[in-house]
Amino acid sequence: HVHLVESGGGLVQAGGSLRLSCAPAVFSSSINAMGWYRQASNKQRELVAININGGTTNYADSMKGRCTISRDNAKNTLYLQIDSLEPEDTAVYYCYAKQVLSNGEYHSWGQGTQVTVSS
Repeated sequence: HVHLVESGGGLVQAGGSLRLSCAPAVFSSSINAMGWYRQASNKQRELVAININGGTTNYADSMKGRCTISRDNAKNTLYLQIDSLEPEDTAVYYCYAKQVLSNGEYHSWGQGTQVTVSS
């Protein structure tokens, strides 16, 4: 597993924007997917967006057009930009990474960062 370090959560007014950051504590070339999930109170964790091997990015339908994943390879950091935030976006956001090793796949999660959108 990799230790993922997140930052960027907080309190934002509806209509505002936020950028979350995630970086593995130690670089790992075995990571082939990174992205973000979120979990609101009393709801299941759900996909926000995931980038596959630096190429294709898949976004949840509710986030399309409002959310962008980007990477800074020099800093080994993944960013999630969310615009036009809505109160329904309030949740704990978790960074996720998948490693593919010779002995299987490993899934790692960050500690979570709270995003609260006020109306």
